[in-house]
Amino acid sequence: MGIYHNMKITTYNNQSIDADITPASGASLVALPGLIDPHVHFRVPGAEHKEDWITGSAAALAGGVTTVIDMPNNTPPVIDYASLMSKKKIVDEQIAPSGHALRYFFYLGATPTNWIEFEKCQREVIGIKLFMGASTGDLLVDKLSDQERIFAEAARLDMLVAVHAEDDATIKAQHLSSRANPPAGGGVEGSVATHSQLRPRSAAIIAVQKAIMLAEKYGTRLYICHVSTSDEIDLIRAAKTRGVKVFCEVAPHHLFFNQSAYETLGAKVQMNPPLRTAEDQTALWQAIADGTVDTIGTDHAPHTLTEKAKIYPATPSGVPGVENYLALLLNAHNQGKITIEKIVALTHDNPQSIFRLPEINDWVVVDLNQEKTVRDEDQKTKCGWSPYSGMKLKGWPLAIVSITK
Repeated sequence: MGIYHNMKITTYNNQSIDADITPASGASLVALPGLIDPHVHFRVPGAEHKEDWITGSAAALAGGVTTVIDMPNNTPPVIDYASLMSKKKIVDEQIAPSGHALRYFFYLGATPTNWIEFEKCQREVIGIKLFMGASTGDLLVDKLSDQERIFAEAARLDMLVAVHAEDDATIKAQHLSSRANPPAGGGVEGSVATHSQLRPRSAAIIAVQKAIMLAEKYGTRLYICHVSTSDEIDLIRAAKTRGVKVFCEVAPHHLFFNQSAYETLGAKVQMNPPLRTAEDQTALWQAIADGTVDTIGTDHAPHTLTEKAKIYPATPSGVPGVENYLALLLNAHNQGKITIEKIVALTHDNPQSIFRLPEINDWVVVDLNQEKTVRDEDQKTKCGWSPYSGMKLKGWPLAIVSITK
Protein backbone atom coordinates (compact mmCIF):
# COMPACT_ATOMS: atom_id res chain seq x y z
CA MET A 1 0.00 0.00 0.00
CA GLY A 2 1.27 3.46 -0.86
CA ILE A 3 0.64 7.02 0.18
CA TYR A 4 -1.53 8.68 -2.44
CA HIS A 5 -3.13 12.02 -3.40
CA ASN A 6 -5.55 13.72 -5.86
CA MET A 7 -8.87 11.83 -6.34
CA LYS A 8 -12.09 12.66 -4.51
CA ILE A 9 -13.00 9.94 -2.00
CA THR A 10 -15.94 10.22 0.36
CA THR A 11 -15.08 9.64 4.02
CA TYR A 12 -17.19 7.62 6.44
CA ASN A 13 -18.66 10.89 7.81
CA ASN A 14 -19.47 12.38 4.36
CA GLN A 15 -16.48 14.64 3.93
CA SER A 16 -14.05 14.20 1.05
CA ILE A 17 -10.33 13.70 0.57
CA ASP A 18 -8.04 13.41 -2.43
CA ALA A 19 -6.34 10.14 -3.35
CA ASP A 20 -4.81 8.59 -6.49
CA ILE A 21 -6.80 5.38 -6.84
CA THR A 22 -8.25 3.58 -9.83
CA PRO A 23 -11.16 1.65 -8.36
CA ALA A 24 -11.93 -1.87 -9.49
CA SER A 25 -15.28 -2.57 -11.12
CA GLY A 26 -17.97 -2.73 -8.45
CA ALA A 27 -15.78 -1.16 -5.79
CA SER A 28 -17.36 0.55 -2.79
CA LEU A 29 -14.76 3.04 -1.61
CA VAL A 30 -14.82 4.89 1.70
CA ALA A 31 -12.09 6.63 3.68
CA LEU A 32 -11.64 5.93 7.38
CA PRO A 33 -9.28 7.69 9.79
CA GLY A 34 -5.89 5.98 9.87
CA LEU A 35 -5.97 3.23 12.47
CA ILE A 36 -4.19 3.51 15.81
CA ASP A 37 -3.00 0.15 17.10
CA PRO A 38 -2.37 0.65 20.83
CA HIS A 39 -0.64 -2.69 21.35
CA VAL A 40 2.22 -3.96 19.20
CA HIS A 41 5.49 -5.77 19.82
CA PHE A 42 7.88 -4.86 17.02
CA ARG A 43 10.66 -6.80 18.79
CA VAL A 44 13.32 -4.07 18.80
CA PRO A 45 15.75 -4.34 20.48
CA GLY A 46 16.65 -7.96 21.03
CA ALA A 47 14.47 -10.11 18.75
CA GLU A 48 14.90 -8.61 15.31
CA HIS A 49 14.78 -12.06 13.69
CA LYS A 50 11.01 -12.02 14.41
CA GLU A 51 10.27 -8.39 13.44
CA ASP A 52 11.92 -5.01 13.11
CA TRP A 53 10.63 -1.51 12.43
CA ILE A 54 11.13 -1.78 8.68
CA THR A 55 8.99 -4.89 8.33
CA GLY A 56 6.66 -3.96 11.17
CA SER A 57 5.98 -0.56 9.62
CA ALA A 58 5.31 -2.13 6.22
CA ALA A 59 2.90 -4.61 7.80
CA ALA A 60 1.08 -1.89 9.75
CA LEU A 61 0.65 0.41 6.75
CA ALA A 62 -0.49 -2.48 4.58
CA GLY A 63 -3.23 -3.06 7.13
CA GLY A 64 -4.35 0.58 7.28
CA VAL A 65 -2.57 1.31 10.55
CA THR A 66 -0.75 4.66 10.59
CA THR A 67 0.04 4.87 14.32
CA VAL A 68 1.27 2.22 16.76
CA ILE A 69 2.09 2.07 20.46
CA ASP A 70 4.96 -0.34 21.07
CA MET A 71 5.43 -2.41 24.21
CA PRO A 72 8.53 -2.34 26.45
CA ASN A 73 9.25 -6.06 27.04
CA ASN A 74 12.32 -6.02 24.85
CA THR A 75 15.86 -7.30 25.41
CA PRO A 76 16.97 -5.29 27.28
CA PRO A 77 13.60 -4.12 28.62
CA VAL A 78 12.65 -0.45 28.40
CA ILE A 79 12.52 0.47 32.08
CA ASP A 80 14.37 3.78 32.45
CA TYR A 81 15.25 6.92 30.54
CA ALA A 82 18.50 5.52 29.15
CA SER A 83 16.94 2.34 27.73
CA LEU A 84 14.00 4.34 26.37
CA MET A 85 16.26 6.78 24.50
CA SER A 86 18.40 3.93 23.22
CA LYS A 87 15.34 2.19 21.78
CA LYS A 88 14.06 5.39 20.21
CA LYS A 89 17.41 5.94 18.47
CA ILE A 90 17.38 2.42 17.03
CA VAL A 91 13.79 2.77 15.82
CA ASP A 92 14.46 6.13 14.19
CA GLU A 93 17.52 4.72 12.42
CA GLN A 94 15.47 1.82 11.04
CA ILE A 95 12.46 3.85 9.92
CA ALA A 96 14.21 6.85 8.33
CA PRO A 97 15.87 5.07 5.36
CA SER A 98 12.77 2.97 4.67
CA GLY A 99 10.58 5.99 4.02
CA HIS A 100 7.69 4.43 5.96
CA ALA A 101 5.47 7.17 7.34
CA LEU A 102 4.43 5.26 10.45
CA ARG A 103 3.84 7.26 13.62
CA TYR A 104 4.82 5.61 16.88
CA PHE A 105 4.70 5.98 20.65
CA PHE A 106 6.20 3.92 23.47
CA TYR A 107 5.35 2.52 26.88
CA LEU A 108 7.75 2.41 29.83
CA GLY A 109 7.89 -1.01 31.47
CA ALA A 110 7.22 -1.27 35.21
CA THR A 111 9.51 -3.13 37.61
CA PRO A 112 9.14 -3.48 41.40
CA THR A 113 11.52 -0.56 41.95
CA ASN A 114 11.64 1.71 38.88
CA TRP A 115 8.75 4.01 39.84
CA ILE A 116 11.42 6.67 40.44
CA GLU A 117 11.97 6.71 36.65
CA PHE A 118 8.36 7.57 35.80
CA GLU A 119 8.72 11.32 36.09
CA LYS A 120 11.93 11.37 34.05
CA CYS A 121 10.22 9.54 31.21
CA GLN A 122 6.79 11.14 31.49
CA ARG A 123 7.04 13.26 28.36
CA GLU A 124 8.55 10.47 26.27
CA VAL A 125 5.93 7.76 26.81
CA ILE A 126 2.16 7.45 26.73
CA GLY A 127 1.99 5.35 29.89
CA ILE A 128 3.34 2.59 32.11
CA LYS A 129 3.02 -1.09 31.15
CA LEU A 130 2.59 -3.40 34.12
CA PHE A 131 2.83 -7.18 33.73
CA MET A 132 0.87 -8.67 36.65
CA GLY A 133 1.68 -12.12 35.31
CA ALA A 134 4.77 -13.40 33.52
CA SER A 135 4.59 -13.42 29.74
CA THR A 136 7.19 -12.88 26.99
CA GLY A 137 10.28 -11.19 28.43
CA ASP A 138 11.42 -10.55 31.98
CA LEU A 139 9.03 -7.82 33.10
CA LEU A 140 6.91 -8.88 36.07
CA VAL A 141 5.49 -7.11 39.12
CA ASP A 142 3.54 -9.69 41.08
CA LYS A 143 3.56 -8.32 44.64
CA LEU A 144 0.59 -6.19 45.64
CA SER A 145 2.75 -3.74 47.59
CA ASP A 146 4.85 -3.02 44.49
CA GLN A 147 1.74 -2.73 42.32
CA GLU A 148 0.34 -0.21 44.81
CA ARG A 149 3.44 1.96 44.54
CA ILE A 150 3.19 1.95 40.75
CA PHE A 151 -0.48 2.94 40.74
CA ALA A 152 0.09 5.64 43.35
CA GLU A 153 3.03 7.22 41.51
CA ALA A 154 1.25 7.03 38.16
CA ALA A 155 -1.78 8.75 39.68
CA ARG A 156 0.43 11.50 41.13
CA LEU A 157 1.86 12.15 37.67
CA ASP A 158 -1.47 11.61 35.87
CA MET A 159 0.07 8.78 33.85
CA LEU A 160 -1.93 5.89 32.48
CA VAL A 161 -1.19 2.34 33.70
CA ALA A 162 -1.78 -0.43 31.16
CA VAL A 163 -1.91 -3.90 32.65
CA HIS A 164 -1.33 -7.39 31.36
CA ALA A 165 -3.94 -8.75 33.72
CA GLU A 166 -3.07 -12.32 34.63
CA ASP A 167 -2.34 -13.09 38.26
CA ASP A 168 1.07 -14.78 38.47
CA ALA A 169 0.40 -16.72 41.68
CA THR A 170 -2.74 -18.25 40.17
CA ILE A 171 -0.87 -19.31 37.03
CA LYS A 172 1.93 -20.89 39.08
CA ALA A 173 -0.57 -22.75 41.26
CA GLN A 174 -2.35 -24.09 38.18
CA HIS A 175 0.94 -25.35 36.72
CA LEU A 176 1.76 -27.17 39.96
CA SER A 177 -1.72 -28.69 40.07
CA SER A 178 -1.53 -29.85 36.46
CA ARG A 179 1.79 -31.58 37.03
CA ALA A 180 0.43 -33.34 40.10
CA ASN A 181 -2.87 -34.24 38.44
CA PRO A 182 -2.36 -34.49 34.67
CA PRO A 183 -5.52 -34.37 32.56
CA ALA A 184 -6.93 -37.56 31.06
CA GLY A 185 -5.14 -38.43 27.84
CA GLY A 186 -1.87 -36.75 28.69
CA GLY A 187 -0.07 -34.17 30.77
CA VAL A 188 1.26 -30.71 30.14
CA GLU A 189 3.98 -31.69 27.69
CA GLY A 190 3.10 -31.79 24.04
CA SER A 191 -0.49 -30.50 24.07
CA VAL A 192 -0.91 -26.82 23.25
CA ALA A 193 -4.64 -27.21 23.89
CA THR A 194 -3.81 -27.25 27.61
CA HIS A 195 -2.55 -23.67 27.38
CA SER A 196 -6.00 -22.25 28.11
CA GLN A 197 -6.18 -24.36 31.27
CA LEU A 198 -2.62 -23.66 32.42
CA ARG A 199 -3.32 -19.93 32.25
CA PRO A 200 -6.86 -20.18 33.63
CA ARG A 201 -9.60 -17.59 33.38
CA SER A 202 -9.41 -17.20 37.16
CA ALA A 203 -5.91 -15.68 36.74
CA ALA A 204 -7.36 -12.97 34.50
CA ILE A 205 -10.35 -12.35 36.75
CA ILE A 206 -8.25 -12.00 39.92
CA ALA A 207 -5.80 -9.64 38.20
CA VAL A 208 -8.58 -7.43 36.82
CA GLN A 209 -10.17 -7.27 40.27
CA LYS A 210 -6.84 -6.14 41.77
CA ALA A 211 -6.15 -3.60 39.03
CA ILE A 212 -9.60 -2.05 39.35
CA MET A 213 -9.25 -1.94 43.13
CA LEU A 214 -5.93 -0.09 42.83
CA ALA A 215 -7.24 2.31 40.19
CA GLU A 216 -10.24 3.09 42.37
CA LYS A 217 -8.10 3.53 45.47
CA TYR A 218 -5.57 5.91 43.92
CA GLY A 219 -7.61 7.50 41.12
CA THR A 220 -5.26 6.10 38.48
CA ARG A 221 -6.17 5.96 34.81
CA LEU A 222 -6.25 2.22 34.06
CA TYR A 223 -6.09 0.48 30.68
CA ILE A 224 -6.71 -3.27 30.70
CA CYS A 225 -5.07 -5.00 27.75
CA HIS A 226 -6.46 -7.93 25.75
CA VAL A 227 -9.55 -8.75 27.82
CA SER A 228 -10.54 -12.34 27.06
CA THR A 229 -13.39 -13.43 29.36
CA SER A 230 -16.99 -12.50 30.07
CA ASP A 231 -16.15 -12.22 33.79
CA GLU A 232 -13.57 -9.50 33.14
CA ILE A 233 -16.11 -7.63 31.03
CA ASP A 234 -18.62 -7.77 33.90
CA LEU A 235 -16.04 -6.38 36.33
CA ILE A 236 -15.02 -3.59 33.95
CA ARG A 237 -18.61 -2.67 33.14
CA ALA A 238 -19.44 -2.40 36.84
CA ALA A 239 -16.30 -0.33 37.53
CA LYS A 240 -17.17 2.09 34.73
CA THR A 241 -20.63 2.48 36.27
CA ARG A 242 -19.00 3.42 39.59
CA GLY A 243 -16.91 6.07 37.88
CA VAL A 244 -13.56 4.26 37.96
CA LYS A 245 -11.24 5.62 35.26
CA VAL A 246 -10.88 2.26 33.53
CA PHE A 247 -10.60 1.51 29.81
CA CYS A 248 -10.32 -1.87 28.14
CA GLU A 249 -9.00 -3.41 24.95
CA VAL A 250 -9.83 -6.60 23.11
CA ALA A 251 -7.59 -8.32 20.58
CA PRO A 252 -8.73 -9.65 17.19
CA HIS A 253 -7.62 -13.18 18.03
CA HIS A 254 -10.05 -13.29 20.96
CA LEU A 255 -12.83 -11.95 18.73
CA PHE A 256 -12.28 -14.28 15.80
CA PHE A 257 -10.99 -17.47 17.49
CA ASN A 258 -11.96 -19.56 20.49
CA GLN A 259 -10.47 -22.69 22.08
CA SER A 260 -11.71 -24.88 19.23
CA ALA A 261 -9.01 -23.32 17.01
CA TYR A 262 -6.27 -25.31 18.75
CA GLU A 263 -7.46 -28.38 16.86
CA THR A 264 -6.51 -26.99 13.44
CA LEU A 265 -3.98 -24.24 14.22
CA GLY A 266 -2.13 -25.55 17.27
CA ALA A 267 0.59 -23.20 18.54
CA LYS A 268 -0.27 -20.68 15.81
CA VAL A 269 -3.07 -19.58 18.14
CA GLN A 270 -1.08 -19.80 21.37
CA MET A 271 -0.98 -16.42 23.09
CA ASN A 272 -1.21 -14.83 26.54
CA PRO A 273 -3.91 -14.54 27.74
CA PRO A 274 -5.02 -17.64 25.86
CA LEU A 275 -8.08 -18.36 23.78
CA ARG A 276 -11.30 -18.76 25.72
CA THR A 277 -14.75 -20.27 25.13
CA ALA A 278 -17.28 -19.47 22.43
CA GLU A 279 -19.41 -17.90 25.16
CA ASP A 280 -16.56 -15.55 26.10
CA GLN A 281 -16.16 -14.68 22.42
CA THR A 282 -19.86 -13.72 22.25
CA ALA A 283 -19.52 -11.62 25.42
CA LEU A 284 -16.66 -9.63 23.88
CA TRP A 285 -18.77 -8.79 20.83
CA GLN A 286 -21.66 -7.78 23.09
CA ALA A 287 -19.29 -5.54 25.07
CA ILE A 288 -18.22 -3.87 21.84
CA ALA A 289 -21.85 -3.22 20.98
CA ASP A 290 -22.73 -1.74 24.39
CA GLY A 291 -19.60 0.42 24.63
CA THR A 292 -17.84 -1.41 27.45
CA VAL A 293 -14.90 -2.16 25.16
CA ASP A 294 -12.96 0.99 24.30
CA THR A 295 -10.31 -0.14 21.82
CA ILE A 296 -9.06 -2.97 19.67
CA GLY A 297 -5.33 -3.63 20.03
CA THR A 298 -3.82 -6.40 17.97
CA ASP A 299 -1.16 -7.47 20.48
CA HIS A 300 0.91 -8.04 17.33
CA ALA A 301 3.57 -10.39 18.72
CA PRO A 302 5.32 -12.28 15.91
CA HIS A 303 7.37 -15.44 16.29
CA THR A 304 8.94 -17.51 13.54
CA LEU A 305 7.26 -20.66 12.26
CA THR A 306 10.31 -22.61 13.45
CA GLU A 307 9.70 -21.36 16.99
CA LYS A 308 6.00 -22.15 16.73
CA ALA A 309 6.78 -25.69 15.51
CA LYS A 310 8.45 -26.68 18.78
CA ILE A 311 6.75 -29.02 21.22
CA TYR A 312 4.55 -27.32 23.80
CA PRO A 313 5.33 -25.75 26.26
CA ALA A 314 8.55 -24.75 24.45
CA THR A 315 6.40 -22.93 21.87
CA PRO A 316 6.34 -19.16 22.44
CA SER A 317 3.09 -17.28 23.05
CA GLY A 318 2.05 -14.54 20.67
CA VAL A 319 0.67 -14.12 17.15
CA PRO A 320 1.00 -11.50 14.41
CA GLY A 321 -2.08 -9.35 13.84
CA VAL A 322 -1.44 -5.74 12.79
CA GLU A 323 -1.62 -6.53 9.09
CA ASN A 324 -5.05 -8.14 8.90
CA TYR A 325 -7.22 -6.72 11.64
CA LEU A 326 -8.89 -3.96 9.62
CA ALA A 327 -9.84 -6.50 6.94
CA LEU A 328 -11.23 -8.75 9.68
CA LEU A 329 -13.33 -5.89 11.05
CA LEU A 330 -14.54 -4.85 7.59
CA ASN A 331 -15.56 -8.44 6.93
CA ALA A 332 -17.44 -8.42 10.25
CA HIS A 333 -19.11 -5.19 9.14
CA ASN A 334 -20.22 -6.85 5.91
CA GLN A 335 -21.66 -9.66 8.04
CA GLY A 336 -23.69 -7.14 10.07
CA LYS A 337 -21.70 -7.60 13.30
CA ILE A 338 -20.26 -4.09 13.64
CA THR A 339 -20.87 -0.67 12.15
CA ILE A 340 -18.30 1.46 10.37
CA GLU A 341 -18.81 4.14 13.02
CA LYS A 342 -17.99 1.63 15.77
CA ILE A 343 -14.85 0.51 13.91
CA VAL A 344 -13.70 4.13 13.74
CA ALA A 345 -14.40 4.66 17.44
CA LEU A 346 -12.50 1.53 18.49
CA THR A 347 -9.53 1.95 16.18
CA HIS A 348 -9.09 5.71 16.09
CA ASP A 349 -11.28 8.03 18.16
CA ASN A 350 -11.10 6.20 21.49
CA PRO A 351 -7.35 5.42 21.46
CA GLN A 352 -6.57 8.99 20.40
CA SER A 353 -8.52 10.25 23.43
CA ILE A 354 -7.39 7.62 25.97
CA PHE A 355 -3.69 7.99 25.16
CA ARG A 356 -3.91 11.77 24.64
CA LEU A 357 -2.31 11.56 21.23
CA PRO A 358 -1.86 14.60 19.02
CA GLU A 359 -4.37 15.05 16.22
CA ILE A 360 -3.36 12.84 13.32
CA ASN A 361 -4.82 13.59 9.88
CA ASP A 362 -4.20 10.24 8.19
CA TRP A 363 -6.82 8.33 6.23
CA VAL A 364 -7.08 4.80 4.91
CA VAL A 365 -9.15 4.20 1.77
CA VAL A 366 -10.95 0.86 1.86
CA ASP A 367 -12.98 -1.09 -0.65
CA LEU A 368 -15.92 -2.59 1.21
CA ASN A 369 -16.64 -4.94 -1.71
CA GLN A 370 -13.19 -6.36 -2.36
CA GLU A 371 -12.94 -10.07 -1.55
CA LYS A 372 -9.57 -11.66 -0.97
CA THR A 373 -8.14 -14.61 0.92
CA VAL A 374 -5.49 -14.06 3.58
CA ARG A 375 -2.28 -15.81 2.50
CA ASP A 376 1.02 -16.26 4.28
CA GLU A 377 2.96 -15.35 1.14
CA ASP A 378 1.32 -11.90 1.05
CA GLN A 379 2.29 -10.95 4.60
CA LYS A 380 4.78 -8.13 5.04
CA THR A 381 5.61 -8.98 8.65
CA LYS A 382 9.05 -10.55 8.96
CA CYS A 383 7.67 -13.75 10.52
CA GLY A 384 5.89 -14.41 7.21
CA TRP A 385 2.65 -15.96 8.40
CA SER A 386 -0.78 -15.12 9.77
CA PRO A 387 -3.12 -17.13 12.02
CA TYR A 388 -5.91 -15.88 9.72
CA SER A 389 -4.35 -17.44 6.63
CA GLY A 390 -7.00 -19.17 4.51
CA MET A 391 -9.84 -16.88 5.61
CA LYS A 392 -11.73 -15.23 2.75
CA LEU A 393 -12.55 -11.67 3.82
CA LYS A 394 -14.77 -9.04 2.20
CA GLY A 395 -13.52 -5.48 2.70
CA TRP A 396 -9.84 -4.51 2.40
CA PRO A 397 -7.65 -1.43 2.83
CA LEU A 398 -6.29 -0.03 -0.43
CA ALA A 399 -4.27 3.09 0.27
CA ILE A 400 -3.03 5.42 2.97
CA VAL A 401 -3.60 9.15 2.52
CA SER A 402 -1.59 11.51 4.70
CA ILE A 403 -2.89 15.07 4.62
CA THR A 404 -0.65 17.96 5.65
CA LYS A 405 -2.59 20.91 7.00
